Amino acid sequence: MATAGGAAGREPGSEPGCEPGCEPGCEHYRRGCRLRAPCCGKLYPCRLCHDGAEEHQLDRFRVSEVQCVRCRLLQKAQQRCEGCDSLFGEYYCDICHLFDRDKKQYHCQECGICRIGPKEDFFHCSKCNLCLSVSLRGKHKCIENVSRQDCPICLEDIHTSRVGAHVLPCGHLLHRTCYDEMLKEGYRCPLCMHSALDMTRYWRQLDNEVAQTPMPTEYQNMMVEILCNDCNARSTVQFHLLGMKCKSCESYNTAQDGRCRLSLEEQ
Repeated sequence: MATAGGAAGREPGSEPGCEPGCEPGCEHYRRGCRLRAPCCGKLYPCRLCHDGAEEHQLDRFRVSEVQCVRCRLLQKAQQRCEGCDSLFGEYYCDICHLFDRDKKQYHCQECGICRIGPKEDFFHCSKCNLCLSVSLRGKHKCIENVSRQDCPICLEDIHTSRVGAHVLPCGHLLHRTCYDEMLKEGYRCPLCMHSALDMTRYWRQLDNEVAQTPMPTEYQNMMVEILCNDCNARSTVQFHLLGMKCKSCESYNTAQDGRCRLSLEEQ
């Protein structure tokens, strides 16, 4: 699973890497054949190269013909060339028409596409509608058809992406690369504002900072209502510029939910 790249700077039907001594394929896959696009009849190393060069998309499931890069024979889609017996791909799926090196791929009937394995390391969550690591079985929050939503960071498809998906504690999905970039700027899910990772250690550090940073006199008895983004509980707590801790789950991932007011003693 990785983002669909383009084929900028290449002529339609050209085959990068098929010169003598080079491994045939493209920047996306290593394979010994070109796909004949059922939509336009042109030859491309893969559907991603096609989609990057054309103004329409190649339907992988409708591919029926391939051309051998060695002998140039146009033939039905299959794993070996019927003319020179060249191997088109160590892995071949006759549903997706995916040819590539052996990366322990497997075809998931429920997802409807091929995934990077090994298969025994993954299970298909029927509610999320996505293959997930077995380490998440019974340990993730399910959201109906969450894989059919676009990544909220890059706004591109997650389900068919060649980049792996990262499951947040709230159940939302991000591309793994987008998740890594997000953590450079913040820690909240961009959809629901729930903490995207375990912040317990940081919250305890913030406890110490708050304790060691007294507020100015005019704010010391100021109370404020807050809403916790992690547990959705509402609390009335003392106002502090460094952060206001949820009384229910002790998270500082909170937002002010009302005006500041003086405590009863000061009114």
